[in-house]
Amino acid sequence: MKKMLTAAVSRVWSGVAQKPTSRVLVASCNFSKDATFEIKKCDLYRLEEGPPDTTVLTREDGLKYYRMMQTIRRMELKADQLYKQKFIRGFCHLCDGQEACCVGLEAGINPTDHVITSYRAHGLCYTRGLSVRSILAELTGRRGGCAKGKGGSMHMYAKNFYGGNGIVGAQGPLGAGIALACKYKGKNEVCLTLYGDGAANQGQIAEAYNMAALWKLPCVFICENNLYGMGTSAERAAASTDYYKRGNFIPGLRVDGMDVLRVREATRFAADYCRSEKGPIVMELLTYRYHGHSMSDPGVSYRTRQEIQNVRSKSDPIMLLKNRMVDNKLATIEEFKEIDVEVRKEIDDAAHFATTDPEPALEELGHHIYCDNPPFEVRGTSQWIKFKSLP
Repeated sequence: MKKMLTAAVSRVWSGVAQKPTSRVLVASCNFSKDATFEIKKCDLYRLEEGPPDTTVLTREDGLKYYRMMQTIRRMELKADQLYKQKFIRGFCHLCDGQEACCVGLEAGINPTDHVITSYRAHGLCYTRGLSVRSILAELTGRRGGCAKGKGGSMHMYAKNFYGGNGIVGAQGPLGAGIALACKYKGKNEVCLTLYGDGAANQGQIAEAYNMAALWKLPCVFICENNLYGMGTSAERAAASTDYYKRGNFIPGLRVDGMDVLRVREATRFAADYCRSEKGPIVMELLTYRYHGHSMSDPGVSYRTRQEIQNVRSKSDPIMLLKNRMVDNKLATIEEFKEIDVEVRKEIDDAAHFATTDPEPALEELGHHIYCDNPPFEVRGTSQWIKFKSLP
């Protein structure tokens, strides 16, 4: 990777403090406020027309998307490091390479809409509003974690974000249930229900499709197809890899999941479809994970290092956005380097907090099982150990 800029050092020349060179360059550039881009067409199923093939990106949005994707990338790389240092234990599934999915989905919906996903959830946790501190502290099992150190990698939650679910495919029916609540309350909200290409073969996904179609629920079923279910390629596991057609009686679209702008526009289209009371829709995001399935998987026993490098060099979502913005004078290379420095510092500060914050006290083990019940005793690992459960 390119070397990150070191912190700017103050210099004095003729008694006058000199500004960092990069800031002078940024200040002197004449930026475009926005630019129009052609984006790859979606493959459609049971739809007469799909999302637009062009979109406008403002400089402000572009810089925001870049910072968010870079933060997710750096956060996942830091999680990898903390796991290898044994600060993080147990299951840990990283999403570096899939940043355009997380950021594009959030850009295409409203904060009041709802999201539920699988255990590969760190990126969506961040885009849904959790801080890097709270995510890394949850991974290390500390009090400052978003679930107070009790959930870990697979069980993180935020407002209108329902996890992080450890059971493969279990979020499918749950997402349909959230969509049912959206319809019942009549607030014109939708639920994005994400699952992987491996989970797409589960029966409970088909059952959720059926119920959502019967009741015309505002549910966007999203298959994040990163081409491998654990260590098995999609071609070896699925009789049909056209996951966007799996709804059969439900319309679908297949989207380039490495392009944040394509994901944004497709998500807006799918959300508008559901808001118009037409029922559910299926969206397949073609993406790629750089790490293995989990931290116990090196990720190179069922695919080659060359394959991974080819994706990095040709389709990396952060690189694609940066090149578009630079080529269209929405930002400069120096400006992106400044953002990279700021992101790295944020991640380092969060990692320090995640490794120094105290672990939750043992007596808190039974807390927060119910939200409003009176205190009661919870049996521990033996009949002589009791814990108080507090709301």
